[in-house]
Amino acid sequence: MVTKVLMEALSPTMEEGRLLSWLKQEGDAVSDGDVLAEVETDKAVMELQARGAGVLRKIVAGEGATVEVGKLVGVIADADDDISHVLGDAGAAKRATPAAAPVGEQAEETERGVAEAEAGRPVATPTEQPAAPAPAGDGSRHIKASPLARRLAQERGLDLARIAGSGPGGRVIKHDIESAEAQPLAAAPTPTGGYEDVELTQIRKTIAKRLIQSIGPVPHFFLTAEVDMERAWEARASLNDLADGPRISFNDIILKVVAQALMQHPSCNAWWLDDRIRYFHEVHLAMAVAVDEGLITPVIRNAERKSLREIAAESRELAERARERKLTPEEYTGGTFSVSNLGMLDIDQFTAVINPPEAGILAIGSITEKPVVVDGDLEVRRRMRITMSCDHRVIDGATGARFLQTVTRMLENPLAIVW
Repeated sequence: MVTKVLMEALSPTMEEGRLLSWLKQEGDAVSDGDVLAEVETDKAVMELQARGAGVLRKIVAGEGATVEVGKLVGVIADADDDISHVLGDAGAAKRATPAAAPVGEQAEETERGVAEAEAGRPVATPTEQPAAPAPAGDGSRHIKASPLARRLAQERGLDLARIAGSGPGGRVIKHDIESAEAQPLAAAPTPTGGYEDVELTQIRKTIAKRLIQSIGPVPHFFLTAEVDMERAWEARASLNDLADGPRISFNDIILKVVAQALMQHPSCNAWWLDDRIRYFHEVHLAMAVAVDEGLITPVIRNAERKSLREIAAESRELAERARERKLTPEEYTGGTFSVSNLGMLDIDQFTAVINPPEAGILAIGSITEKPVVVDGDLEVRRRMRITMSCDHRVIDGATGARFLQTVTRMLENPLAIVW
């Protein structure tokens, strides 16, 4: 039986995927459900599974190729099955939807792709970029390794071929890289130009699309408040001194406070859905996490029901999984409100872009010591600025201001979060 291996929609917003590595090679036996390849989606690195059994007869799109959802990337069949009609269909599809290139170039590229398919060689569609060749002397592309391990190895100058993998089937994983001694790779060629072009990653493409969808169509307005963090500072220190378990960060306290404040102000815990507004009775709090390729917002579900310790543990786990590109779609979709914190990078104040269809996002600045007047006397106090971005179609000025007042009151009186 012949089974087409198609690029699947591995995340809700995925339109195309980049093949990072094939874990099965041509001629390998395949069972239904086996992981065939690792695919970079718009949010994470996901596994492309086999939907049939047999032999991986043909890899149509090589490593590094970017392929639209629904397009052919490989063929699974029995050893004696004729797969020429499948490859012929792939060639016909290329003829029907050629890339936007000059006519002569276009025809030549299309015919060459069809000829290669019929000859039984892996091909990429005209809109795909072929995998970049490995540097001379570097056989790491053929070593079983996770995408994170490959990236870390390159950053640290490690040769994957010299590292024993402890993962499934001898696969090199993050732990192996961290415990390995530095071994230099072959020298990379010295750039000769005055610039470098870097191909967009899937996550960077999605960030660009989402920003256009947000900052243009969504009518933003911004509200800023300054919070006295003296009591929160003392409360955090006491909690970390007295209790075991994950250490509490200021971000954990902020997430807990925001979740409780949203329950008191459901008008801010909402989605704009063009013909209606959806108000949520639960808080699914998205937190912005910086990753190498951009930004992702893992979601703490039902944050209003969770203790401060639970939020601390979950936020750390989600952030780590986000940086390793291991989040599942369920872990980064469905947020009802977002929090973005740049305080640890010494940013005093900033405005964040709303993540549609959410109606608001809270931007957190750094905690700094400032001279302020308290009861007529000048004192030095720890202060923090917070700025709320609001979708004016959902949240009015007074509605957002009352929400910020509640957040400020809870942060200045942290015992409020234990009631």
